[in-house]
Amino acid sequence: MPTLAVVLGVAFVTGSLLYGDSVRAAVNRARSNSQPDASVSITADPAAPHRLDDTLLRRLRALPSAAAARGVVEGRSFLVGSDGTLVGDLVQAAGVNYVPDGSGKDVRYPLTEGRGPRGATEIAVDRRTAERAGYRVGARVRIVVAGTALDARLVGVFTAHDSRVDSGGTLTAFDTATAQRHFAPAPKGYSAITLTAAEGTTDAQLAQRAQKLLPSGLRAVTRADLESGAVPGGDADKLTTLLLGFAGVALFVSTFLVANTFTMLSAARAREHALLRAVGATTNHVMRMVLTEAAVVGTVASAIGYGLGVGAAHLLGSLFDAAGAGSATVPALSAEPLLAAFAVGIGVTVLAAYVPARRAAAVPPVAALRTVQPSTAASLRRRNTIGLITTACGALLIAAAVGEPNLLFGAAPLLLVGLIVLTPLLALGLTGLLRSPLTRLAGVRGKLAVENARRNPRRTAATATTLMVGLAMVTAVTVAVTSVNRFDEREADRSMASDLRITAVDFGEVGEGTADRVARLADAEAVTPVIPAYFDLADKTPLSVTAVDPAAVERAASLTIREGSLDRLGQGIAVTEELAAAHGWRLGSRVTGTFTRASGRTPGAKADLPVVAIYDGPENVTPALVSRRALPRPVGAEDRPSIDSVLVKAAPGRTAALQQKIRRALDNPALLVQDRADARAAATARSAPFLNIMYAMLSVTVLIGALGVVNTMGMAVFERVREIGLLRAIGLDRGGVGSVLRLESVTISLFGSALGVVAGTAIGAAAVLGQESVPLVIPWDRTALFFLASAAIGVLASLWPGRQAARIPMLEAIGADTE
Repeated sequence: MPTLAVVLGVAFVTGSLLYGDSVRAAVNRARSNSQPDASVSITADPAAPHRLDDTLLRRLRALPSAAAARGVVEGRSFLVGSDGTLVGDLVQAAGVNYVPDGSGKDVRYPLTEGRGPRGATEIAVDRRTAERAGYRVGARVRIVVAGTALDARLVGVFTAHDSRVDSGGTLTAFDTATAQRHFAPAPKGYSAITLTAAEGTTDAQLAQRAQKLLPSGLRAVTRADLESGAVPGGDADKLTTLLLGFAGVALFVSTFLVANTFTMLSAARAREHALLRAVGATTNHVMRMVLTEAAVVGTVASAIGYGLGVGAAHLLGSLFDAAGAGSATVPALSAEPLLAAFAVGIGVTVLAAYVPARRAAAVPPVAALRTVQPSTAASLRRRNTIGLITTACGALLIAAAVGEPNLLFGAAPLLLVGLIVLTPLLALGLTGLLRSPLTRLAGVRGKLAVENARRNPRRTAATATTLMVGLAMVTAVTVAVTSVNRFDEREADRSMASDLRITAVDFGEVGEGTADRVARLADAEAVTPVIPAYFDLADKTPLSVTAVDPAAVERAASLTIREGSLDRLGQGIAVTEELAAAHGWRLGSRVTGTFTRASGRTPGAKADLPVVAIYDGPENVTPALVSRRALPRPVGAEDRPSIDSVLVKAAPGRTAALQQKIRRALDNPALLVQDRADARAAATARSAPFLNIMYAMLSVTVLIGALGVVNTMGMAVFERVREIGLLRAIGLDRGGVGSVLRLESVTISLFGSALGVVAGTAIGAAAVLGQESVPLVIPWDRTALFFLASAAIGVLASLWPGRQAARIPMLEAIGADTE
């Protein structure tokens, strides 16, 4: 059992390291190979007035040191699969421009089928995306660009050594003119320009010569500098760190199982150790003997754990798909994970066995003549004192963390450590409370079970601790997520001021013409886009405003007009009562300022707007409203207004029908058409994957806790052979022996579960109460489920030991030596 527990922890560590290394290697390999023709890249400062355009491209192309120059245009583009859903990781979905040479080929995107795109209705995609989407050359496909769904023909499939594809994303290639219309920061502009060094010219020389042709705000950067400045691991490093954190918890719990086992073995071998001392063995010899045994267990566990870790790394790759359909190759042998596996496995096992080894070495030679070991009540009293102090300090810090959330990172471990130290005292107290109920329910078997759990409080405590830590973390996460879900539901209800709301999927956007298309549908009484913007007042104070359709916003967003009217919103501004009071504005007051462009490259339009209305409304349309036509016209893709949502007021009784009409009319899987119930469900759905991952990771810790219960019960049977025989001799049958062990196992499991649930609830509650406006919600249904699961663990953990106990022949058991 200790070996299996360490195996699980080592596999967790090894799998995390191997998975992270494989993803990093794949992403770095793709990054290095993604632009084989790029020796130098020309990039622009976001605030620079100068842009990358054809004029600059021609000047750079004329450089004698440059063999070629390429204008790059990239942006967000989604591909709709043959099943009608979006393909790949949306954050990594990109559109690029295809730049053919004289033969019609692009060295950056070599074709495997078909040809490159040549018009606005033609695209090419990377090979992996075509396979996932189920498309072949010649197919009619649907793409989503700038929030609008478009039809196109797939004319080519190419290979792409691109980190976005290797991270699970998609690449959709357009001809340059089409890509510029969709993505260029300015008309006929580029996102970047890359240069290929001529023969005999180094990248650094080309960059130096190109820089002399660039205006201020533009930089020539070598390929090596770009790669060195890139984030080495990105999301893979974050995920690996998270997984290693869970592995650390699993190994921490494993130490209790290992320590408990060697403590029980040392007690069982007390006479053997005393005899060794009597014939001349020193204390160091006995200690080395025990630690060597632990090292052997750790070595075996490390070897097996490394092998399982390789499989775990493959499993992680398939679960998270962070490397994109298996592009990351997990090596069978890797030096760092291999060393980490043996260092962790042997180190944890030897460290956990150190205290039992010292106790074994401290057994005096005269103990060979004893039949009973002396009591350790004094040591237990010291432990209880330390535990009480530590637990009290942890509880005080947990309470203080409500006002200072950062304290929780120290308070939670301190509370758990205090409870771990205090568990022997708690075991005596809580199990004592169960004596009377279990005696009434199960008679003498219940009383025997409770007394067996109480006879060695240290052992009961160590066994319960393995369950407590895992369940405490599970409970804390559940309390926090449940509370946040309740907050999200309330926020969704408050923000859902209309019958229907159209929003984009994560990393998507709502197209400019979406509101107008919906407004033309029957049953749509009022439709307005919601466009966040900034209006810099004359004193340079930025004012957050929302651009809307003046004729529809009052009904679509359920506004309450306190003063004035929205009839003249097209030439003015409406403000909330709070904003009006803060600035001293009244109806007719003039608000002067400048609208900020989204790109920030050029100043927006100046405006002098009268206050035409004072209103109250939901948060997403406060604190000020202007007409969407008042916003400055975009000069490129970067200046397009970012539409947050589209609010729709349906005709009475026609909400569901209108929802279906909108979905059919837009035919865009990147847009979500939600009613109030959908909004609440979407608000809570975001946390479901996170909670499932937490449960999956922490389940390893809970499994180790279950192994601890099995281990303790198995050792108990080994130690109580004569006791079991005597019980059988006075009339307890095989089933009765098994029931005593089951009740004892369930008692220990429920004890550990109770400590874990209480500690986890306190930690989760402190985390929630430290967040403003988030209500504390205790998930009683999940808590009850945790207790039921603990009872099930207790029953299952006792099956094998109970069967072994029942198989012991009565006469052999009675004649067994108590030592």
